[in-house]
Amino acid sequence: MSDTEPLRAEGPAVTVHGHGGDRRVLVLDPAGAGKHDELPATWRPLTDRHEIVWVRLPASDNGECDGLLSAADPARPRTDVVTSGPYGEFAIDLARRHTSAVRSVLLVDPAADQVSDSDRPTDSDHASEADDAWLRRHGSEIDEAERAGVTVEVIAHSTDDDQDRVPPPLPLGHPRVVETVQRALADLPEVRSP
Repeated sequence: MSDTEPLRAEGPAVTVHGHGGDRRVLVLDPAGAGKHDELPATWRPLTDRHEIVWVRLPASDNGECDGLLSAADPARPRTDVVTSGPYGEFAIDLARRHTSAVRSVLLVDPAADQVSDSDRPTDSDHASEADDAWLRRHGSEIDEAERAGVTVEVIAHSTDDDQDRVPPPLPLGHPRVVETVQRALADLPEVRSP
């Protein structure tokens, strides 16, 4: 654990925002944003139609994520899971354990932990290529989830433009991430729990 880990672990592990609406979005945040029980400002417009359950991974344990999906109301639509970076595999495994509760796993820069900044070329296709290779490596797990009705999709990649300003993975509060989450939620088919 680095010196910053204890600071990221402070604060609530899980916060819930929004009025419930029709859709529940479970955000697994490896960066630990929302330390003061606040949703990143970029996500607040989604709370009009969605319940946003923000899990600060540095402050939580993996059992909390299972508990949130086990307690899902079968009368509500299935949950969409969003995460970034090194938690992509965890999110897919979580969905595979809870296929009746999860509609999709939406990933941001899942291969980010496998590429150092010094290895990155200047072209913006590098993150996309790394994520494509990551998807191939996890193909059997993804296929299993998709056979059970869970969509797995990479929705955003880091680029080398001035908007990113940080090494991959893009933070989940980044405007581009929120925009792609909104687009993905609108494009996914409506599926209710069995």
